[in-house]
Amino acid sequence: MIKTLSTSVLALCATLGAAQAQTDINWWHAMGGELGAKLDEIVAAYNASQSDYRVIPTYKGSYAETMTAAIAAFRAGEQPDIVQVFEVGTGTMMAAKGAVYPVYQLMADMGEDFDPEGFLPAVVGYYTDTDGNMLSMPFNSSTPILYYNKDVFAKAGLDAETAPKTWGDVEAFSRKIMETGAAPCGFTTGWISWVQLENFSAWHNQPIGTLENGFGGLDTELTVNGPAQVKHWENLAKWQKDGTFQYGGPGGGADSAPKFYAQECAMYMNSSASRAGVIANAKDFEVGYGMLPYYDDVEGAPQNSIIGGATLWVLQGKPEEDYKGVADFFTYLSSAEVQADWHQFSGYLPITEAAYELGKEQGYYEANPGSDVAIKQITLNAPTANSKGLRFGNYVQIRAIIDEEFQRLLSGEVDAQGALDSLVKRGNDMIRDFQGANG
Repeated sequence: MIKTLSTSVLALCATLGAAQAQTDINWWHAMGGELGAKLDEIVAAYNASQSDYRVIPTYKGSYAETMTAAIAAFRAGEQPDIVQVFEVGTGTMMAAKGAVYPVYQLMADMGEDFDPEGFLPAVVGYYTDTDGNMLSMPFNSSTPILYYNKDVFAKAGLDAETAPKTWGDVEAFSRKIMETGAAPCGFTTGWISWVQLENFSAWHNQPIGTLENGFGGLDTELTVNGPAQVKHWENLAKWQKDGTFQYGGPGGGADSAPKFYAQECAMYMNSSASRAGVIANAKDFEVGYGMLPYYDDVEGAPQNSIIGGATLWVLQGKPEEDYKGVADFFTYLSSAEVQADWHQFSGYLPITEAAYELGKEQGYYEANPGSDVAIKQITLNAPTANSKGLRFGNYVQIRAIIDEEFQRLLSGEVDAQGALDSLVKRGNDMIRDFQGANG
């Protein structure tokens, strides 16, 4: 009995010792709801796949809240190993000298087999420095697309299998939909800033700012008050006034999705990552998918859209064993199997070519029409200096300014040129403030 007990105790001690030997990797993220549950599932699978490391995911609120929490924690010496930061926080993270362990350097230092060439160019280009070095690990990258109500299209006498290609089509389709009584509104949109200004500019191969949209340095300025952007905002204001377009609110446009789900508006522009939610909420009609519309009189359009979403940044100040675990986890996270599963579940882009090819082999795109629209759109053409993304300091605050100026436009306080001129001036002041603090 004593011998048996001793053996059991020794076994228990060995088990506890093995558990204590695991290195904990703390990951702060901004994925709530179903996406957060899926993220936890991915982490659990990684933890079960090996015994050296244990990744601990912690939800810290919105993207802005997560980034703010990580910065505060770093200053207090209590930072996580990994933090998820949205794309517009890239400039801020790059300027945080001494706080970031660049992914390309991490993977090389830890001896991981890492090939940036395997990632989609439009994704990896957003998160590289001027020398092409990858600074953070892409995880949830999306791009905006167009969703439309096939039932309403058919009711209006439109071809339910054909999405509008140009803004002229959007206007004509909307008029017909409203005139026939198929729906009271033509279209709505989430994210005026991201969809109807940033992506609009890239899609039309128009510069968002100087120095390659800020990629070339801090001494950059916004340029989104050009003729193409002014024309588009003029049209949005005109269409809002006559009911063709219904504004969904600032930020992500919280009121836009309900307008589409209730069949109030026949078309809806928002993230490709909205796909799962759109399908779940469009219970009484069939959803169609299309690329973002463009003006066919703008030379160079359509070009390619740019990404949203977030990447994973590694913070300095941790022991080497932690970084070995982070690198090992990143290798797992970027594998074709994990990325294809995440992409197919969420609607985010498959960040690697291998994940996209695996999806095709699995027959996913054939079985789910429209699920590859975002991929085709963002890879339509090789990114130009105008369409690989943007990198400006204080851009979170600048997005708030975009919303404010758009609302001034809709209220009739200013015209499109005045709104965009004011946006550029106010935004450039924010960029100068950032440059002064980080130059």
